[in-house]
Order: sequence, then C-alpha cells, then structure tokens
Amino acid sequence: MFEQALKIDEDHAETSEGLRIGKDVINATVPFTEVSVPRSWWHVGTTFALLAAALTGAGLAPWWPLRLLFSLLAAMLMVRAFITYHDYMHRAILVRSRIAWILFRVYSALALTPPRSWKKSHNYHHGHVGQISSSSIGAFPVMTTQMWHEASWGEKLSYRIIRHPLTVLAGYITIFFLSITLLPLLRNPVRHWDSLLALVGHAALIAVLWIFGGFDTAFFVVLLPMTIASALGSYLFFAQHSFKRMHILSPEAWTYYRAAMESSSYMRLNKVMQWFTGNIGFHHIHHLNVRIPFYRLPEVMDAIPELQSPVTTTLSPRDIRDCFRCCLWDERRQRVVTYREASRLAAA
Repeated sequence: MFEQALKIDEDHAETSEGLRIGKDVINATVPFTEVSVPRSWWHVGTTFALLAAALTGAGLAPWWPLRLLFSLLAAMLMVRAFITYHDYMHRAILVRSRIAWILFRVYSALALTPPRSWKKSHNYHHGHVGQISSSSIGAFPVMTTQMWHEASWGEKLSYRIIRHPLTVLAGYITIFFLSITLLPLLRNPVRHWDSLLALVGHAALIAVLWIFGGFDTAFFVVLLPMTIASALGSYLFFAQHSFKRMHILSPEAWTYYRAAMESSSYMRLNKVMQWFTGNIGFHHIHHLNVRIPFYRLPEVMDAIPELQSPVTTTLSPRDIRDCFRCCLWDERRQRVVTYREASRLAAA
C-alpha cells in the first residue's frame, strides 16, 4: 500500500516557504519504518503481560471495587493491545516472527478481530479515507448535503443510526461483533471462516468464565473491559476522520498525502493516554505511511516540520460534541455541516 502511495501521490513539490508537500513528505517518513525487533517485542510483550495481569486481577481479586479497578485498567490495556495487532496487520512490526503470528491469531480469535475481515475493510479505509461514501466499508459513511436531500427516508434513518453516538459507543456490539465479525461471515462463510473462529472463541471464553467463576467473573474479565475498550477505540477511529475542520476530497483531487493531512486528525492527548492508545492520535502520520511502528510516530512528528501543524482534536467535551455534529459535507461551502445547518441552507 505504501509503495502504491508513492506511485500515485503528487510529484516533488515545495511551498513558497520551502516546506515540502506530497511525495517529498512521504519520502521523508521512510527512514522511520526501520523496525527494531527487540523494541517491538518489548512493547508487545509488556502490553500483553500487563493485560494478562489486569484480567487475572479482575477475575480473582477478593473485593469487587478492586475487581472493577482491574477491569478498567484491562480495558485501557485492551486498546493498546489492539494497536499492536493493528500494526502487525499493517506489517509494521514483527513481520517474520512465528511467535507473533501465533500470538496475534489467538488474540484475534478471542477479541472479535478476525484477520481476513479486518484487513480487507481496513485496507479499503486507507485507500478511500476523505472521500464521499454512502457505505460503511471500513469506516463511517459520509454524505454530501445534496445526497442527503435526495436520500429516501430509510436511507437517512440508516445514515443517522450508523453515525449516532450510541452506535459508536456501543462498538462492542455494533462494530466488533456485527460489522467486523458476524456480517462478513454471513455474506461469505467460505472466505471469512476465521470470523466463525472469533465468534466461537469469544463466546467460549465468556462461557468458561461464567461456568467456573460465575457471571461476575465473566463480567469483570470480558464484558465490562471489552465494552469500555470498544467504545473508546470506536470513538477514536470515528473522531480521527470526522472532525470540524476536515476536508472531503473529490476522486480527482484525492491523494494519500491530502487524505492524511486534510482528512485525518491529530488527537492531542496527554502522555498517559498516548501510551494506552498506542500513539494512534498521530493519525495523520499513520495515514502517510502505514509501515511506521506505532512507537515511532511521535519521533516522526518531532523530526519532520511539515507534520507539526496538523488539524487537531482532543477528548474535551467540546471537541467530542463537534465530532459527532460533523455529519454532512457541503460541497459549495467546502466544510462539514450539521443536519440542522444542511436543512437551513437548503431552505435559504
């Protein structure tokens, strides 16, 4: 995918201030794709070890407030574990490791992230982010105001439901269970046989914990942390491509560079949240070059001046509200608008 980006992105170019754009910026990120196997294993190993310890505490702690604390910690570690899986699937870390292959296949079978479905939809996302799409393949759909006014009642309802905050926050069911695992299996059982393994594995884990430890064990070890981790992960993904100052690009204007810099946000987080989210807030850099390991993304931003002034969002209540209000793309005004704005502008 990265090689394809180099082929189709802009030619070498500089702004009047001497800053690079397009292919030159992408080329500047290439040295950071160099991977340290020991460093990669340190990040992966410590993440999964801490996750295992937190889940053990959630299951065995004698006092329920302590189990709740361990469960919340496990939820945050699940987000980080998913980022390591995400990077592995992008071939950014541990590509040739048989142990990593086994670890992440077991992880995918328990965490509702079957490799075939996830890789297909996520690669589609990288190749189409920042474009108009009424479908939700690998991302949340985006309609123009004209498409919205021409849509049927049922199409509008479906669009509102898919982009509704409750749908995003219920990502455990709506995204990981339904979109990533169950629906691909139902559409093509032969191709997505690993989705069946994920469903069986996840259900079996819950059943074993419930039978031998009771409902509270299954709740604190799987149901609660998965619900929280999925909600946070789903919102991060949503907000990184649905924010107040984002731009939607026409097929003729679309490039990997512009999709990364204009249609992908940088989410400013504190150091603790950066660690738990595996630096996924540096999303504009990730979209420039998927082969950069997650632990090197801050290094890239520090080293390349052209990446230091991205469109930014945060986890503040105001930014969260704005992200959910950014519903439709107004082609005439070249900005995102709310449903209410779209109706008012159409009536004007």
